Amino acid sequence: MKKNVTMKDIAKELNVSSVTVSKALNDKEGVGEELKQKIKDLAKEMGYRMNTMAKSMKEGLSYNVGIIIAEKFAGDVQSFYLMFYQKISKLLEENGYYGVLQILTQEDEANLVLPRIYHENRVDGFIVLGQLSKNYVKVLQDKEVPNVFLDFYYKDLSMDSIVTDNFYGAYELTNYLMASGHSKIAFVGNIYATSSIQDRFLGYYKSLLEYKVKLNDDYIISDRNESGKHIDLQLPKNMPTAFVCNCDQIAYKLINKLKDLAYKVPDDISVVGFDDDVYASISEPQITTISVDVDQMVTTAVECILEKIKMDKDYGRVTIEGKIVYRDSVKSIENYIDKKHENI
Repeated sequence: MKKNVTMKDIAKELNVSSVTVSKALNDKEGVGEELKQKIKDLAKEMGYRMNTMAKSMKEGLSYNVGIIIAEKFAGDVQSFYLMFYQKISKLLEENGYYGVLQILTQEDEANLVLPRIYHENRVDGFIVLGQLSKNYVKVLQDKEVPNVFLDFYYKDLSMDSIVTDNFYGAYELTNYLMASGHSKIAFVGNIYATSSIQDRFLGYYKSLLEYKVKLNDDYIISDRNESGKHIDLQLPKNMPTAFVCNCDQIAYKLINKLKDLAYKVPDDISVVGFDDDVYASISEPQITTISVDVDQMVTTAVECILEKIKMDKDYGRVTIEGKIVYRDSVKSIENYIDKKHENI
């Protein structure tokens, strides 16, 4: 059986004292940055695992971070946020912490009930994945526990949020459709559901304005109800030639609905999504979309929460840029006149 790697083992490899190794692994003063990083890298390479229980008792920390996902976002096997959770947990463990998943029920969210792990003092901070109600966010912020919110924000609340550039991503997608000859373009998403969907709609709308295309109310198609549950897509009688969907899962469902109605994608209608998750790849055809830089969002969220646990520090809203992934769900059409660069 492989023995546990100790600080003494690391010290022996680098010909330094165990005290030096301890200071480096615990980010204490007295060790140069270069040597500190060298010790940390070797510890990771050798498979060293810190005794978090002993460290917790000594420093008064649990070395756990609660990861909250609203029930409405966790029901799907391919949940976008469960994928975030897996990556966050892995990165936390690399930093000597553990991620404790908490699925927040709709009832607890409505009644402003905080997770049990908070009341039991089992976590040092929270990372929230996906939009919660404003009142719940306020309650969470009122408690003396650091928190970071991922993939949403409220403009009138002071909160540390990590978001992808939803506005610019949807703007670029719509520009791409316009440049491909489309002007009858619909948006699919409940624009009152989340800040992310709303920003994606506004990016879509900005593109319409720049191309002098009037917004058609019939082309704003809701995809979910007030509880966040997906609903059947009600398509307009006068069909557009392209759809901008607020996420790949909805784009996938739309493509299948269009097929049932005997439309061909992209020959008859073009479709784009957002996120670049599994639905973009399993779709037939595969979906042109915005690739969200999940790794950078996760890294930033973990860095923020660990820094906030160490000290009282504010980050505000941090925006991470995405990029278009071109696939097979868009077709250029003829008779296109570029109006974008005319005077508005």
